[in-house]
Amino acid sequence: MPRSRFDELAAIAQEHDGLLTSKEARDAGITDSVLARLTQRGRLERVARGVYRLPYFSPDRLSQYREIVLWAKGNRGPEAVALSHLTALALYGISDANPDSIHLTVPKQARLRRQIPRGVVIHREDLAPGDIAIEEDLPVTTVGRTVVDLLQSGGRIDLIQQAVRDARRDGLITDAESRRLLRQVEAHLRALRENRQRETQNA
Repeated sequence: MPRSRFDELAAIAQEHDGLLTSKEARDAGITDSVLARLTQRGRLERVARGVYRLPYFSPDRLSQYREIVLWAKGNRGPEAVALSHLTALALYGISDANPDSIHLTVPKQARLRRQIPRGVVIHREDLAPGDIAIEEDLPVTTVGRTVVDLLQSGGRIDLIQQAVRDARRDGLITDAESRRLLRQVEAHLRALRENRQRETQNA
């Protein structure tokens, strides 16, 4: 029995916990008009521009992250994207980070033609391949890169230090990398103190 267009979409979506992009559909020879028709009939649910969900797939704790990654990559978007900053800590399960927003890093020159979904913070940085790891089948900045990003963005030092210790405990980084990152945090703190002292002297 030949498969319907919906069956073809379902096969694609099963690889992403019930999510698919309009680009994936077009690559499979399924037009935007077919997606629109299936959405009108309630067989698909549009969760963001260019991203659809099969309604009978129950969202899990990672679905919101998958949606944002697919949203960024959809419609000829950049490939080198990664969940980052506090979101990376939450994905790794290190520290007590509980971000209100989803942080995503995209290339500096990336064109995101679509409106940024509510609750998403976009950071622009050209990540090297070694800056991106795969966690829970999602692209996420490595622990080392995440520490650098959080220091540069003024993240809480106690959370960063806790994240490094937790990452070592969980085997995500080596002893050597743990020591290097903690030294980096201490150097950052010294630089902040020296800047404050200079500002006080010049006031």
